[in-house]
Amino acid sequence: MRDIRVIGDPVLRSPAAPVTDFDRDLRRLIDEMMEAMYAADGVGLAAPQIGVAKRVFVYDVSGRKGHVVNPELVVDDTEQILDQEGCLSIPGRTTGKPLYATTPRAAGVSLSGVDRLGRPVKLKARGMPARCFQHECDHLDGVLYVDHLAKDTARQILLQAP
Repeated sequence: MRDIRVIGDPVLRSPAAPVTDFDRDLRRLIDEMMEAMYAADGVGLAAPQIGVAKRVFVYDVSGRKGHVVNPELVVDDTEQILDQEGCLSIPGRTTGKPLYATTPRAAGVSLSGVDRLGRPVKLKARGMPARCFQHECDHLDGVLYVDHLAKDTARQILLQAP
């Protein structure tokens, strides 16, 4: 099983490349990502979090499960919802568990992309799935949830991370 990369690893701060090959390696990557996500008790995982700079993420949140390759995210509802958010790549130094902070996110999103075979995927989401999709798409752009926090709050989180 692949290890989850933690803050400080350059792959987490670099934009990921589009997927161009829809082959056995991509299918294996998606399966390994699901395995790593479940092993870490996560609800989403982007490829850069396991050291692969490709535009793909997996999720299992609020009864919705799947993956999206080369996602394009559109904010449908500009209302900002504040809720707790954490990240498998920002664990506590002493606990190893994700560090959480109240994080603003758009209330609703639309997501399009393709699946592991290159077939179109279109999703609409609100609530936790919308938060998850925004979080994972951010990873593909080299953005972490702490980047959405007030500087003092982000600093408090990062002081607890490895």
